[in-house]
Amino acid sequence: MRIVEDITALEALYEPPVPIALTKVTTRLTPLYRRWIEAARFCVLATVGPEGTDASPRGDDGPVLRIIDDRTLWLPDWRGNNRLDCLRNIVTDGRVSLMVMVPGSLNVIRVNARAVVSDDPAVTQSFEQQGKHPKTVVVITVGEVYFQCAKAVMRAGLWTRDDSAGLPSAGDCIKEQQAEFDAETYDQTYPTEAPKRMW
Repeated sequence: MRIVEDITALEALYEPPVPIALTKVTTRLTPLYRRWIEAARFCVLATVGPEGTDASPRGDDGPVLRIIDDRTLWLPDWRGNNRLDCLRNIVTDGRVSLMVMVPGSLNVIRVNARAVVSDDPAVTQSFEQQGKHPKTVVVITVGEVYFQCAKAVMRAGLWTRDDSAGLPSAGDCIKEQQAEFDAETYDQTYPTEAPKRMW
């Protein structure tokens, strides 16, 4: 397999960037980008750290990100699996990226930023779901914001198809690694058990 090993060789394979792909970038949350982000209940948080990269899905019952001002977003860390991969990365290397999605929209909003993790009670207590609060909040300082064109979502048919039939379940994936795991019970009870541990 031939490998591209330098930027000059890489750039030689492509035409110059489409001009609008560069001019659409802004360094703050404009009114239109604010509207878009306020409508989003789901995003993917990507981080980098000494052990590598991580990308974590984040969702909420309401806006997934809270806009503080035109350069600042807050992302509560609701209850999960406690691996803390993204949070560990942010503590050691604050570079983050977000892919913010709204079901039905073909565009994806991308945010490149720096972040810190806060456990300040004034911050964590400002979020509440069913009487619970996140242990930490990711405080994001925007560097770049821009929309990703719709081609990837269009090619994938992301919002217009359902290819889930016949896929292995989460229980199946665990059982593949732990032969004694009761995948059937896990999969049957998860839809009723997960909502109890959502926040």
